[in-house]
Amino acid sequence: MIARIFLDGALIALAAVVFQFFLREFFEYLKISHYGIFSFFVFGASEEILKFLVVYLAVYKNKFFDEPIDAMMYMVTAALGFAALENIFVVFGNFAGQHLELAEVLGIVTFRFAGATLLHVLSSAIIGYYWAKGLTRETMKLANRRTIFYGFVIASLLHGIFNYSILIFSPILIFPTMLLIIVALFIFWDFEKIKSNY
Repeated sequence: MIARIFLDGALIALAAVVFQFFLREFFEYLKISHYGIFSFFVFGASEEILKFLVVYLAVYKNKFFDEPIDAMMYMVTAALGFAALENIFVVFGNFAGQHLELAEVLGIVTFRFAGATLLHVLSSAIIGYYWAKGLTRETMKLANRRTIFYGFVIASLLHGIFNYSILIFSPILIFPTMLLIIVALFIFWDFEKIKSNY
């Protein structure tokens, strides 16, 4: 189940690339900047929705989805798959035809694998946490859809703010790094809370 969701998460990254291509074209038609906070929020939200759909369709009525904490675990798994393929796209896209020093390559790769991957994991964990909060242990049905909506909003805001802060503060990345560290601490606390409550 874990392997399947990881692969599904990677495959949905392809769908995200295609969807965001048309989304950019639509924004250009409306004369909306690709680099505004609104655009970053929408692009982030689209990725979070796709990752959730992959997990939901995989675990819906599945016997292995039997604990609320599974929502967080499977969302994180899909995020890792998504980030893995996205990182490959970005790395090859950035380095194709360029002659960069090894230190530059390592710096970009390190930030991609640490920063972007952690962003995907944390934003998906947020959705997973609110999904878990809305579940009933007896039926594992989503009893409160409002909670998962909150999760989507918070995760999309995190995604958008992080990407926008990279644009604003680059090459000094202290703010986006600290943002992820602080969110990671809250996510760890949320994970422990879900475990103890169920």
